[in-house]
Amino acid sequence: MITVSQLKGKRVAVMGLGKSGIATAKALLASGAGVMAWDDNEGARRIAAEEAIPVADLLAIDIAKADLVVWSPGIPHTFPQPHPLAEKARAAGVPVVCDVELLGWAKTANRILAVTGTNGKSTTTTLLAHVLAANGISVAAGGNLGTAALDLPDLEGDGRYVLELSSYQLELVDRLQVSAGVLLNVTPDHLGRHGGMEGYIAAKRRLFDLLVPGGAAVIGIDDGPGRAMSAQLMAMGLRVVPISAQKVLDNGISAPDGMLLDHGRAVCDLRDIPTLPGSHNWQNACAVYALARADGLLPKDIASALVTYPGLAHRQERVAQIEGVTWVNDSKATNADAVEKALVCYEDIHWIAGGQAKEGGIKSLEKYFDRIKHAYLIGEAAADFAKVLDGKVPYSLCGELIIAVKSAHAHAEPGDTVLLSPACASWDQFKSFEHRGEVFRDLVEGLK
Repeated sequence: MITVSQLKGKRVAVMGLGKSGIATAKALLASGAGVMAWDDNEGARRIAAEEAIPVADLLAIDIAKADLVVWSPGIPHTFPQPHPLAEKARAAGVPVVCDVELLGWAKTANRILAVTGTNGKSTTTTLLAHVLAANGISVAAGGNLGTAALDLPDLEGDGRYVLELSSYQLELVDRLQVSAGVLLNVTPDHLGRHGGMEGYIAAKRRLFDLLVPGGAAVIGIDDGPGRAMSAQLMAMGLRVVPISAQKVLDNGISAPDGMLLDHGRAVCDLRDIPTLPGSHNWQNACAVYALARADGLLPKDIASALVTYPGLAHRQERVAQIEGVTWVNDSKATNADAVEKALVCYEDIHWIAGGQAKEGGIKSLEKYFDRIKHAYLIGEAAADFAKVLDGKVPYSLCGELIIAVKSAHAHAEPGDTVLLSPACASWDQFKSFEHRGEVFRDLVEGLK
């Protein structure tokens, strides 16, 4: 737990009592702050009360008497419709921030390395933490990924915090001091929460307003918004490090064919790292290399650590190789865009797909159907997916994951890959995508 000494004796309202809200309230109480918390969900309020967190309807009190409101990023505070409490707080001149901002207040002596982007944040965050730790650096990773900001360990001043930051969080930080940060990519996402694409890009752009003097702005330039932002920040005189997985950069970090290049000079072959398959992971590796170099690590030490990365659970996680067949858990792939990144990495695929359908379905994946030997369809989307595959890919309507795994095991041949990459949410049959991936992992282990 991280306490915030600056808030001792202050009156702090906490809005939202999910994982980060509970952690924030506990940290504030331990800091000696006066805390009043609320969540519109009755179940969340009950859990907070059981944790001895003071709970009261913040709309029923005079919020102007609070010194600060710590806001759960998942609750709308601007678009599409601001929560009434956010409007009241801002009208009263009470600052509204998220827990990440408080970590910055508390840990001014530590270096903070930040990761944002539409895709790839979690892999980049865990990979960077792995590289730092492998080189003997004390490090903790969290934020939008895994551990809430104030639940992270209280590191000494030479420790690093690697923070995954969502666009929602970036809207709610102001004084966080970032030593180096990366914007991996920008594609349309969460547009309703930001008032459109311009608002979404602006939220991502805020990361670079938080850089310390001389801090590195690492920017993926394989999309239009990234290229525009890179040019803008260069014109402003910032220290910009462009990265690309599509072309060689003479003045940046790139890996167009899987060979990691530092200003055109070869560093290591990413194709030899099984836990970083595909160009999207090569971009992640470029980002990590750039951030680690900005933090002072040597190229050879970064390369050595990349090779030992164990991978991130449920993201193209290689579960096992059984009788020459590779089994891959990509349960995190809940839409077609995410599945595409997996399909391009393998051939002779036995594809397990389906669940609770997402908008858009799988029609956009047709250009990769020649990579699929057989599809095993599960969940609510099975019948709709079958219509798209009919006449193009052999398929089986399995219904349940256990049947799909057994069928794939019976039909896959040495050299084939069995890929769980559902293109669907998990809630029709599982508690979460993590639960789905864990069940898949257990079923595969049972085959051994």
